[in-house]
Amino acid sequence: MKKTAHFSPELFQFLEELRENNNREWFQANKDRYESAVRQPCLRFIADVAAHLHTISLYFVADPSPTGGSLFRIYRDVRFSKDKSPYKTQVGMSFWHIEGGKMVHVPGFYLHLEPGGCFAAAGVWHPDAATLKKIRAAIVQRPDAWRAVRRSGLKIEGGKLARPPKGYDADHPLIEDLKWKDYVTSISFSEAKVCRPGFITDFTAACRRMSPLVEFLTEALGLSW
Repeated sequence: MKKTAHFSPELFQFLEELRENNNREWFQANKDRYESAVRQPCLRFIADVAAHLHTISLYFVADPSPTGGSLFRIYRDVRFSKDKSPYKTQVGMSFWHIEGGKMVHVPGFYLHLEPGGCFAAAGVWHPDAATLKKIRAAIVQRPDAWRAVRRSGLKIEGGKLARPPKGYDADHPLIEDLKWKDYVTSISFSEAKVCRPGFITDFTAACRRMSPLVEFLTEALGLSW
């Protein structure tokens, strides 16, 4: 059976035009395009990727609900922003750990689609103090497991402290890893790859490649893997 692509170049064309016309009048006039080229393809991808993610771990949720699911809203929260543009010019899809609900502080996988900037990501982004404390404690208590994550070649990304976190010796052999404020990694894709019929397999492979980090973080927080 021939595979069909979930995404098309029209998704990126729409986002490019939205970038140039980020206002309610333009969006309302082009809402049908948003539905057909962006929102519906994303919801289909989310529904289809669930079984693929379960080949990595059964505990990660891909929720294709039209609202409140894995697909991020297109509408920006402008209440505390100087930029009052009403719409996001990228698409985000989040696949979170089932035991953590939709909390942002649990490990998960993520897909980001944006003209010139598509990537899969995994890990914990901007964890709260309690979550960060557990992750750092796990690194210290299970140094061999953490070193195995680092040997896998994954690049840790995000914010980092300039000084050792409180309670940790500057001479600790893993002090540079303990300084991280985020524990995430990512793998980039071209727009052409995103639009290929086999992209769902490529995304799953990227998640599998990043899974050593997610597994370590999941266990550090006492969640099932």
